[in-house]
Amino acid sequence: MGHGTRGWDKDISNAIIGLKVRQCPYTLFGIPSGFPPLDAARDVLSASLGVLHGGNPLLAHFATSKLPYFNIYFGNFDGRGLSSNYYAKSCPNVATIVGSVVTDKQIRSPTTAAGTLRLFFHDCLVSGCDASVLISSTPFNRAERDADINLSLPGDAFDVVVRAKTAVELQCPGVVSCADILALAARDLVVMAGGPFYQLQLGRRDGVHSSVSSVEPNIPKPTMPMTQLINLFASKGFSVQEMVALTGAHTIGFSHCKEFAYRVFNYSKSTSVDPTLNPRFADALKRACANYETNPTTSVFNDVMTPSKFDNVYYQNLGRGLGVLASDRGMIQDARTRGYAEMYATNQSAFFEAFGRAMEKLSVREVKVGGVGEIRRRCDAFNG
Repeated sequence: MGHGTRGWDKDISNAIIGLKVRQCPYTLFGIPSGFPPLDAARDVLSASLGVLHGGNPLLAHFATSKLPYFNIYFGNFDGRGLSSNYYAKSCPNVATIVGSVVTDKQIRSPTTAAGTLRLFFHDCLVSGCDASVLISSTPFNRAERDADINLSLPGDAFDVVVRAKTAVELQCPGVVSCADILALAARDLVVMAGGPFYQLQLGRRDGVHSSVSSVEPNIPKPTMPMTQLINLFASKGFSVQEMVALTGAHTIGFSHCKEFAYRVFNYSKSTSVDPTLNPRFADALKRACANYETNPTTSVFNDVMTPSKFDNVYYQNLGRGLGVLASDRGMIQDARTRGYAEMYATNQSAFFEAFGRAMEKLSVREVKVGGVGEIRRRCDAFNG
């Protein structure tokens, strides 16, 4: 893959300064040194979500959305027992409450958006969107969150759900599920990061089972060959195009060095570095991950160009040799996925539309409704 000198090449040097996720978050996330006070920043973000003066947290977005937002208010039953106005009588302010908590948390911890989106994926792909990933292990049960692949799920993601649940319980005790709160938080954070608004059906109930053994076979891994990834998503009802669109969530994500270190330290017998990587980018990854074996939490952004913005630059990076994970590289190399990745790289609107549709589909995967499941009193433990 060629890596000729272009304008973006200079940007790599600037981005490299902030490759490590764990240091100086205000610099890393593109917030200038003259960042306004927290209250001023909250006002800006709150206005964008429409939560000022007690308004609906997504009302502002509805005004500019192409979606038929009237369905949000008058109901839109999906045949599973879910509805877009499920809490209209029992907890009419749930969206406002969750939106306010999410706004505060994202301002204070800018990695919350990426972490919560990943948490939502890991919940829905295993046993459906039932908040089973939030359950803490006990002496009698090792829960999903303690699976090896889930140990890297960020604490901020769990925290924002707990905070939102607490706030909701104060106004509507025993009414709103943790599964719905996680779904709302993930959607609101995508919007806050600049991504597409998509409709959510509500009325999920929380699962009553969470087992570590159910995780590994159901979560895609960055080292999986493309055929295996395609088959995994297909087994859950997703097309190749939907898989490529959902992978675009990496635009605000980050990866631990251990997930890709072999690409820059021990790629093959003939070369230590994956030749498809941009050479300067590979050197930067080496420096950022130099101590990853002694500090396994070391992470880098999946999109070093616009790490805190939900956009299509992630796809553009793939053709420039700036994809961190092997699975990222596969998206642009495999004939089955390349066309979609290239389309999203040149057409952000197409990406946003496809991502929104795929998220709507993911968000109702194997949901528990009616008499199945429960409404947890706290998100990390079954009611018992």
